Amino acid sequence: MRRLLFLNGIKAFEAAARTGSFAGAGVELSVSAAAVSRMVHLLEERLGVALFERKANRLVLTQAGRAYQSGLTPIFDALASLTAQVTAPASVRVLTIGVGHTFAMRWLIPRLSEFRSEEPDIEVRFTTGGASVPFGEDWSCGIKLGTGDWPGLVAEPLFAGDLTPVCVPRLATSLKRPADLKGPSLIRVEHSPEDWPLWLRAANLPRINPRGPEFQFYGQALQAAVDGLGIAMGIRPYIDDDLAAGRLVAPFDLSVPKGMRWYLLYRSFQTEQRDFAAFRRWIMRAAAEPAARPRRSGRSTVRN
Repeated sequence: MRRLLFLNGIKAFEAAARTGSFAGAGVELSVSAAAVSRMVHLLEERLGVALFERKANRLVLTQAGRAYQSGLTPIFDALASLTAQVTAPASVRVLTIGVGHTFAMRWLIPRLSEFRSEEPDIEVRFTTGGASVPFGEDWSCGIKLGTGDWPGLVAEPLFAGDLTPVCVPRLATSLKRPADLKGPSLIRVEHSPEDWPLWLRAANLPRINPRGPEFQFYGQALQAAVDGLGIAMGIRPYIDDDLAAGRLVAPFDLSVPKGMRWYLLYRSFQTEQRDFAAFRRWIMRAAAEPAARPRRSGRSTVRN
């Protein structure tokens, strides 16, 4: 027989560990903070180990508490997902994807009709994702740029985040070599200030100081490049479709790894869910398709 000790206490502990307080757990469980504290204390007595260190105005997980929570949270997530599947009407098939705005607009949405043609009964919903947004409890999966280190999640690589300058064809005609970047307006992205210096060092031009308009997101910077405002640092796969269509060109052959990759993130139990499994098969196949060869104008060289 399974040895399940005091499930209410386990729920109270997991919620307190995840929210960081008895008060936060109480709001989630619709009980008072004092009730959560009592249930956690009873659980600790029954387990014979301390799960929290009670400090002034905060809770700190013990080593045993961290180990217990790391196992409990995926179990509760899986239980919630299973319950949602069982109680949902048979005709409702929803896939919720946590994804950043730029990735959705520049790569995923333009290809979504392909997935819809294969799986017309699955309703795809986008929710705000991005590197700084934690993985949502209601997400079927997420797409993020990073190093692959997301504890508790499976991370499957989709693309390498390679960097190369891009601009409209008329600006590219004056760019015969990377040293010609000293004059033009270099469009920057606020949350990725390292992109231009990384590429310029690889091009043996570390003394060039990128100057030009700065935007908060890649999508804004690339739209500015399409509108002829200057030269943006493009990152795959955001630039693939613009290069293929000729809206942007890559003046130089040099492409530099950003040191990060795009990953498909999901909880391990999601592989048992048919809708996510269908999406996973599709996106892995779509990501494996070679990018269109960039169009260039003028000589492609990395001499300076």
